[in-house]
Amino acid sequence: MLPSLGRVGELREPRRAIKRWAGRSGAPGEGTDEMTGKDDVRRYRDNLQGEVDGAALYRTLGESEPDPHLAEVYRKLAAVEEAHGQFWQAQLAKAGVTTGRPRPSPRARVLGWLAHRFGAAFVLPTIAAAEARDSSVYDDQPEAVAGGLPKDERSHRRIVQAVESRSGGLAGPAIAGLEGRHRAVAGNSLRAAVLGANDGLVSNLSLVMGVAGAAPEGRTVLLAGLAGLVAGSCSMAMGEWLSVNSSRELAARQIATEREELEASPEEEKEELVLIYQAKGLPESQARALADQLLSDKESALDTLAREELGIDPKELGGSPWQAAGVSFLLFALGAAFPVAPFFVLQGLPATAASLALSGLAMTGIGAATSLFTGRGPLFSAVRQMAIGYAAAAVTYGVGRLVGVAVS
Repeated sequence: MLPSLGRVGELREPRRAIKRWAGRSGAPGEGTDEMTGKDDVRRYRDNLQGEVDGAALYRTLGESEPDPHLAEVYRKLAAVEEAHGQFWQAQLAKAGVTTGRPRPSPRARVLGWLAHRFGAAFVLPTIAAAEARDSSVYDDQPEAVAGGLPKDERSHRRIVQAVESRSGGLAGPAIAGLEGRHRAVAGNSLRAAVLGANDGLVSNLSLVMGVAGAAPEGRTVLLAGLAGLVAGSCSMAMGEWLSVNSSRELAARQIATEREELEASPEEEKEELVLIYQAKGLPESQARALADQLLSDKESALDTLAREELGIDPKELGGSPWQAAGVSFLLFALGAAFPVAPFFVLQGLPATAASLALSGLAMTGIGAATSLFTGRGPLFSAVRQMAIGYAAAAVTYGVGRLVGVAVS
């Protein structure tokens, strides 16, 4: 685990920060906390080891980084990791456990050697991935929550990601975006549209084939197909509404928290912005001047902090849940209509055959459309899509036949 970023406003005085944290949780030497169990002690040790590893790594990155601005960011991060290590040592002391400061783990030492040998940029993607993975590691730890570490973890992740995006010029995804290979907004919308229609098509084809296998005559298949279309579309719409609305509520809560922090500790928020802008390549003097300018207007400052720290557009908050629900409903219904349409005019085996043929054409189109964002050839994608869809239909048809025979 790579450790958390200490409160950025406390970067210049980490030891004073530790004293304040220790005051919240009990200073070392005050005796053993009877409520602290073996699992807690093990957790404290793991957290301490993670902070020691992080401090060692960032010290090494600071020594290996030729850019003086980034080197200074690494040194500040390392100082905070050391302060966090002292925080967990204080927790161990409170639990009555005497421990020296552990050495960096073999993994941290190997990464440090690679950074010395090949440069900081060589290991930065690995560190950034670990930070992203562990950004919520302190969320359920009461001592860390009391010390404000969960927010620090997320700040740490954002700063490291900013450093990674800047390191060595533009990162691969940024270059590809400029070249037109990755159009994030359009690509994501197309992907969601294609997959939404595919969900409706394959799931309803499987349902229709299952019912056709059990009861090929009469209007039973048509009724089942229509029920599957409506039920599936409503389910998709409700799920999308809940997903988008939950994301909006979370974003709104994060912005509200950011507003409170801006009011309570503007200097700390300014220091976070300074580090982020430094990580993006600005000299400290320019980063500080820009942060001062932005924070002179509280609303503009909040908007900037939400975008830079949280990655949230306060005006959009992830889009409209109703629009997302409506689009999901229509796309699923569109895909689900193909398998059931022949049963309006045909019955029995002719209707089943027509349903398979029409669904096959639709799957061919969807498969070819997926090649737009997968990079595979349209023919390969179309054949693969048909194979998967027909395999699912064959399974449900076989199950339907078995059930139909058993019931009859």
